[in-house]
Amino acid sequence: MSRKQRGRAAYGTAVLAPEVMTEAPVAAAGFEAFTFGDPAPVLDHGEILDSLECWSNGRWYEPPVSYAGLSKSFNASVHHSSAIYFKANILTSTFVPTPLLTRDAFKRFTLDFLTFGNAYLEKRTSRSGKLLSLAHALAKYVRRGRDLDQYYFVRGWQEEYASRHGAVCHLMDPDVNQEVYGVPQYLSALQSAWLNEAATLFRRKYYKNGSHAGFIFYMTDAAANNADVDNLRQAMRDSKGPGNFRNLFMYAPNGSKDGIQILPVSDVAAKDEFFNIKGVTRDDVLAAHRVPPQLLGIMPNNTGGFGAVEPAARVFARNELVPLQSQFMGINDWLGEEVLKFNSYDLSVQKKGTK
Repeated sequence: MSRKQRGRAAYGTAVLAPEVMTEAPVAAAGFEAFTFGDPAPVLDHGEILDSLECWSNGRWYEPPVSYAGLSKSFNASVHHSSAIYFKANILTSTFVPTPLLTRDAFKRFTLDFLTFGNAYLEKRTSRSGKLLSLAHALAKYVRRGRDLDQYYFVRGWQEEYASRHGAVCHLMDPDVNQEVYGVPQYLSALQSAWLNEAATLFRRKYYKNGSHAGFIFYMTDAAANNADVDNLRQAMRDSKGPGNFRNLFMYAPNGSKDGIQILPVSDVAAKDEFFNIKGVTRDDVLAAHRVPPQLLGIMPNNTGGFGAVEPAARVFARNELVPLQSQFMGINDWLGEEVLKFNSYDLSVQKKGTK
């Protein structure tokens, strides 16, 4: 006996030879825990909000927010795009065109500013240096240079165009994190706009795949023979396509009360929060744009309504339209002459022949 074996024997431990050692019994099968899928990120569209800072590639600064993401999100929610168009239409209606800035160029400029928080106008001059016009440059493809006074128009890989120094007017909404680019004021409502879009797409697919009309035709009546079952099956097949809402009649003599049952698989009216999601996300988007719902043609759900339209329009014009107009007047300060002016917002419509 070895020293190790003698030590074990001294403590009363039985030492088994290798040939007589047995495996421990396997425990009986018990409860099993499992999951229904891989983990999924909650904020799957949050990548455009991850880094609100400007990265430089050596020649120009990249925007802090993805312009491609903002342009895709423009049509994510009907209330989001409608509020932007609403502001742009009112501003354009009060704008007074000049030989240097046309109404079309101003509306494009306004849409860019409300969508991206940045808008650009480029000087078009003659050979003698005289200013001919102000041309709109698409904000989605404009990048600010390292010297902050030169801009690049980047349409694709190695397709950039460098502007002259001081030839581009950059109007931006200020950001608290950086001063190279502006950011739109509705960023906090993007999650609500995406949720609104996801709810709409889910509902559309729900209707398209036919899940809303699914049911189980449960038949246990012993009085029915195989020929009757085949005839019923054929009648249900013929009801698809055009005329699929036709009624179906079945005669089962001596049948039991519960011999034929219709068991619905899903309920379109309940078990989802479609209407609540649409309503809450709509309110979030409109709050971010600060547009009264009655001005967008939204029907109220309560009996009291949203209130009179005219007072809401006047408050909106004073609190939202006038500040935007004053912000756009900064173009005159940059250019040194008046190329941008507005009429006052008036709700009255003048009839023909009246003064």
